[in-house]
Amino acid sequence: MKSTAYVQVMDRPQIDTIQKHVETAIDELIGALPDPERLSAVEGHQVIARYAAVLEGNFIYWMTAALLSVKSEEARDKIVENLREEVRDCHPSMLRRFVIAARAVPTDTDALSIYPEISNVRLFLGRLQAVPILVTMAFFEGYIQRFMGYLASLAQRQGSSEMEYTDVHGVCDVTHTQELFNALNVEMTLDPPAPSMNIYEGVDLLSTLLSRIVEPALSREAL
Repeated sequence: MKSTAYVQVMDRPQIDTIQKHVETAIDELIGALPDPERLSAVEGHQVIARYAAVLEGNFIYWMTAALLSVKSEEARDKIVENLREEVRDCHPSMLRRFVIAARAVPTDTDALSIYPEISNVRLFLGRLQAVPILVTMAFFEGYIQRFMGYLASLAQRQGSSEMEYTDVHGVCDVTHTQELFNALNVEMTLDPPAPSMNIYEGVDLLSTLLSRIVEPALSREAL
């Protein structure tokens, strides 16, 4: 059953509070990234490969979970447009070209290294709870936009000049992030979460996963 075409959205302050929480979480992750100039070629390779192991086979699934969970037409429209762009422009192939050029194609070791954390994210998404999923995806899009410059610098240090993936996502994800917060505003008005719901659960799980991508290099940085 479809929702009504238009929903009178809630006041922005509540959404602004959520957005500030998300931006703080992003700031903390970005601030903790190891200095790329101090990483060995092997460490840089591992970060790129683990990132690809997380993104290439999972992002469309994650966004599809968001689509299946939401109730408002407005939220659906914004998510469908995101998915359409992802499929139409073949972003997984764009990522694969990026990692091939950086000589960082993920191996089974790379996939296994992030398996527990990525499984936790999948199980969370499988509950199909619209509000926490939208908060999580807005967090992820915001993080990726800021992470692209760092990822590009690692690839360049691997001798790569193939930067279409990082160039595209460093720009388009700014719009995607704001659209997801707008969708969240509509969804929370139509179907407010229970007071007991932790709407940041996915943010916490995804933060752990994203930290795992750089964990070996981060441990060395602390020495």
